[in-house]
Amino acid sequence: MMGKTPDRRVVVATVILAFLALVPLYAWLADDVYVLTYFGRMLAFALAALGLNLVLGYGGLASLGHAMYVGFGAYAVGILSSFGIVNGWLHLAVALLATLVIAVPVGWIALRTHGMAFIMITLAFAQLFFYMFVSLRPFGGDEGLSLTELSDFGVLTGNKYAIYLSLFAAVVFTLWLVGRIVNSRFGLVLKATRFNARRVNAVGTASRPYQLVAYVISAQICAVAGYFMANLNGFVSPAMMSWLVSAELMVMVLLGGMGTLFGPIAGAAGLLLIEDGLKMLTIHWPLILGPLILLFVLKMRQGLWGMLLPTEEKVEREGKVKQAGKAKHQRGGANG
Repeated sequence: MMGKTPDRRVVVATVILAFLALVPLYAWLADDVYVLTYFGRMLAFALAALGLNLVLGYGGLASLGHAMYVGFGAYAVGILSSFGIVNGWLHLAVALLATLVIAVPVGWIALRTHGMAFIMITLAFAQLFFYMFVSLRPFGGDEGLSLTELSDFGVLTGNKYAIYLSLFAAVVFTLWLVGRIVNSRFGLVLKATRFNARRVNAVGTASRPYQLVAYVISAQICAVAGYFMANLNGFVSPAMMSWLVSAELMVMVLLGGMGTLFGPIAGAAGLLLIEDGLKMLTIHWPLILGPLILLFVLKMRQGLWGMLLPTEEKVEREGKVKQAGKAKHQRGGANG
């Protein structure tokens, strides 16, 4: 009796993760530390996209301010290091605490709105903190701040290999964590709220606390990504908090596959590779990248990761969408 064919998505995800895990070995053999920085940047953006996907893909909350939390994680390293405080665990604790203190009230306010209003409120808060950090002249202002010392972890201090492997471990752990969240009762309520919050509330489950907790968790994941970005680059800047970075994270989620577990990683890798490829071809690469991303999103509704769905699963999903459309049309006719 033949065994069950492995899910192609599991196979591809395993291959991608194995490749990323072997990057430090190649860098060591080739004596090329730049490779670590390049793929480390990819992993850091993938980590931030995983955080955004929790609220955007599973919760239906389109936040255009998550780069703010990336900046908090980075500046926790930069500001403390400028005062001679280089303990890595303290940097991480301050990044998570600062993010918690800001994300709770921001989320509490933003979740009282819907749709475009939610997008604009998250953008407004992000821009508020962006200009606040631009005005902090003692910490570099709009020119940014170079780190005199990276986060101190004893023998691992300043070791780009250790930073990369720690970042890779954080991505794998976040994949596992998000998977556990979305497959739990918490995730079921969050996904149901995405489609119809009123019905969730009507059955006796308050949807807003679930959304707020998901928002805070996603913000903290982004802060961890910023923490690693600062240590990889040895530099922090208000540009990391720009709304353009938030938009880039949103594109990564959409490109990879919104509401899929591994999609944000595929989207981060795909966008950065496409962007760098176009930069090598022409100085006018933004003119090509924009329409190209738009074409990808319109033609591949389920993103790059959705391309790997088995054919029968795609047919089943399309059938459910058609059935839902017919039911909605029938209800509209009955009401008329």
